[in-house]
Amino acid sequence: MGFSADMISKKRVVLSSNEKTPVMVALGEEEEWRRRRPWEGLNPEILALIFVRIPAEEMVSCVPLVCRPWMEVVAGPYCWQEIDVQAWCRRRNDSHAVDLVVKKLIRRSKWSVQRLSAYRMGESGFFFAANCGKCLKVLEIPMSGITDQMISKHIKPLPNLGILDISNCLKITSKGIATFGTQCKSLIHLKRNMLPIEDSKPMDDSEAKAIADTMPKLQRIELCFGGFGDSSVSEILTKCKLLTHLDIQGSWNVELEGELEGVCEKLECFQSPWSNYSDEFPESESEGDDSEEMESESE
Repeated sequence: MGFSADMISKKRVVLSSNEKTPVMVALGEEEEWRRRRPWEGLNPEILALIFVRIPAEEMVSCVPLVCRPWMEVVAGPYCWQEIDVQAWCRRRNDSHAVDLVVKKLIRRSKWSVQRLSAYRMGESGFFFAANCGKCLKVLEIPMSGITDQMISKHIKPLPNLGILDISNCLKITSKGIATFGTQCKSLIHLKRNMLPIEDSKPMDDSEAKAIADTMPKLQRIELCFGGFGDSSVSEILTKCKLLTHLDIQGSWNVELEGELEGVCEKLECFQSPWSNYSDEFPESESEGDDSEEMESESE
């Protein structure tokens, strides 16, 4: 099912153009109509709780065609407390189209969005997201073209933002991260995973230090394939005293020398730079078992 940007602005009604009620009601069968369709009289908030389980593109293109009450619910703010269009964004490599959809859905929510998840968002979409104020609790915008300048220009205090995902946002640097930390005082989960690489990046501790300096309440941090080293990990552990989960897989500049590895291992969940590589080669003991088994088979 397609999900065009202007699809959201269209309103289709399954009633005749000159009647306020369906033809069946005009024939004197109103009670029967209501009996067969009791869901029409449900509270809009209850309907919204059902509709939000439907993918956003289907909620926009299909649900409004059922009846007028459903159309009104979808057109109102109840269904758009959580906006997740990532599945649709993955099929579109067009930040302009993503921005149009995000802006229209945020308008529908009357700026009461609690969660916004979208890929490849641009400046205008970010402007709308940044204006959701105290309502916004989760902002997931990986692979977006947001820059440090856009963040400084548009971001406003987001006092209740707890989860931020800016993974693979290649135009954001330590300056943008520090701005997020300054304006979002309640962050407890940061995702800043970058594109996988096989070799180490040039050493760059600036982003990790910005996180440590401006986001002290973080409990979960994902920094896969970062360019930071041991000193940054140590600083994060020192300043983010509530930290329970740390994922630094693929961050090849980290060596975990001295007591650092032991401190990391005390966390509730720790993924080292080599977590996904430790099982590629069998231990010497298992190798011996295999050789013995081969010898017994040959006999």
